[in-house]
Amino acid sequence: MSHPPAVSPDRDADLVNVFVRWSALQSGLARGYWLVASLYLVLDAGLAPGQLVLIGVAQGIAALIFEVPAGVVADTVSRKMSLVISCVLIGLSMAATGLTTAYPLLVVTQMLWGVAWTFTSGADVAWITDELSRPGLARTALAVQARWKLGGAALGMLALGALATAIGRSPTLVVAGVAMALLGLYVATGFSERGFKPTRTRHWQRAWTILNGGVALARRDTELLLIFAATFLINGAADAFERLHVRQLIALGFPDRPDPLVWFTALGVLAYASGALALRIIEVRLDGIGAARRIYVAACGVGVVGVLLVGLAPDAVTGSAGVLLVTGIAWTVTRAVGAIWVNARATSDIRATVQSFLAQVEYFGEIGCGAVLAGLAQSTSLAVTFGAAAVLVAAAGLVATRSGGASSTKIGY
Repeated sequence: MSHPPAVSPDRDADLVNVFVRWSALQSGLARGYWLVASLYLVLDAGLAPGQLVLIGVAQGIAALIFEVPAGVVADTVSRKMSLVISCVLIGLSMAATGLTTAYPLLVVTQMLWGVAWTFTSGADVAWITDELSRPGLARTALAVQARWKLGGAALGMLALGALATAIGRSPTLVVAGVAMALLGLYVATGFSERGFKPTRTRHWQRAWTILNGGVALARRDTELLLIFAATFLINGAADAFERLHVRQLIALGFPDRPDPLVWFTALGVLAYASGALALRIIEVRLDGIGAARRIYVAACGVGVVGVLLVGLAPDAVTGSAGVLLVTGIAWTVTRAVGAIWVNARATSDIRATVQSFLAQVEYFGEIGCGAVLAGLAQSTSLAVTFGAAAVLVAAAGLVATRSGGASSTKIGY
């Protein structure tokens, strides 16, 4: 296991500060973009429910193909460079989305997003874990990161929502894309890389060894497999929910004066505020045998209630309450706990690769479950589709309960 030499606690604090600031900025641009884009796809591009979900499926396929290779690149060449590449490609995708309303081209731009995101997933967690001189700080850093991402997301939604109201949705998507690409400069100049030792020779041989090591760990670690299974189910539900709840709220009579962006921004900020509170509460409760499992299962329970509330809501107010439960608490907590859980079970040399496996499982969920939910959305009703999504979330919680019999890690997960 490769770690930087012991240094003063001040350096660790500086690393965490740089890391969470970058995370907040990235999250703010990404979530602000998606706020505007979700309305852009419905109101400007006029996409049907099935098309909205199928875009997610296409994005998942692209990411699935590139996820593990991108993780191996991060483990062999550079975690820092992977993050720079990700920022630039995501920026291109965001800007390109704002320049077209043609469905085939929108599919392409979202597939580019999927490819770009693979260079971030796993690389950021691996970078901060190996740069810290005290490895035990990684869990705290990741929990703090999750909260900062929510704060950044809320500010990003406010900023880009206001900008879109002033100059229009399409130009705002382009501006957000340019800003995301420029964020790569922050990584290039502000991130060190002393704890990671790149492969200087025999890159392909080393990459193959790392890939095999990750696969071997995933195959023999029962708890890791259960986390992957739960992630598959809940992400399949989450992707469809994120793409359909805007349309559902509009159908239920969500206010359109002033611009719908104002109301959706307010709802998003409330959701992230509730998520930040939830993460603050669980942050000090992650230690102890079975703690992560109990928190994950409880979050799934909240998700089931929220998804059903949105699907069966008689009005926009009730539907909005369901959105707060789902996006604010359920998705936020399960994603944060899942990443921390997996990180605790991986060694330094394969950490980014194993995190990439987790992300790849997410994309499998988007593709497999997303295709089914897209068919339901197209052939039945949104209420039926949300009901099916709630079943997936409940199944994820049941799978997570089985992890109690698996071996625990040194931090009690």
